[in-house]
Amino acid sequence: MVHIRTEGTEQPENADPATNAAMAAQKNGEAPTAAADDLLAQLNEERSRADGYLSQLQRATADFQNYKRRTEQERDDYGRLANIALVLNFLPAIDDLERAVSNLDPAVAGQSWVEGIQAILRKLRGALEASGVSEIRAGNEAFDPNVHEAISQGPGEHGQVIAEVQRGYRLAGRVIRPAMVIVGNGEDNRETSS
Repeated sequence: MVHIRTEGTEQPENADPATNAAMAAQKNGEAPTAAADDLLAQLNEERSRADGYLSQLQRATADFQNYKRRTEQERDDYGRLANIALVLNFLPAIDDLERAVSNLDPAVAGQSWVEGIQAILRKLRGALEASGVSEIRAGNEAFDPNVHEAISQGPGEHGQVIAEVQRGYRLAGRVIRPAMVIVGNGEDNRETSS
């Protein structure tokens, strides 16, 4: 809408004479006519309707932003769950390779196929690490039920992990497999060995 400036007031170019008269009467302190009252009532009604539309738009915008944030969070959660499932499927193979390497016969330790298996194990560990997977420390640590799963007790300091049976892993700080451990029961090793 184009505004025309006249006598210090700004009026719309296409405003009807009654509106102009009502506005001029208000500025001069005169009592508005009935037509001016009707126009002012209409103006107030349209303003309140515009305010209603504005608040609806603001609510719709906020709802859309919340929806967008929620869908992005769900997508991230689904991706994380897919990564967890994939890692959990690979962990038994890594466990088997670790057991094979740790129980090698010294007579075959220097052979090339053994070195190949060790290299494969290093690559798999590197791939896990690159994916954000980290090992849970268990040896000589205090037992923590949040990251350790006690499968038995043995002689040793009470509440202390004395042996790790199966390694545990975290993905992005979340435990995906607790470490299976043997926990000390408070008995002294020398008492049980005699």
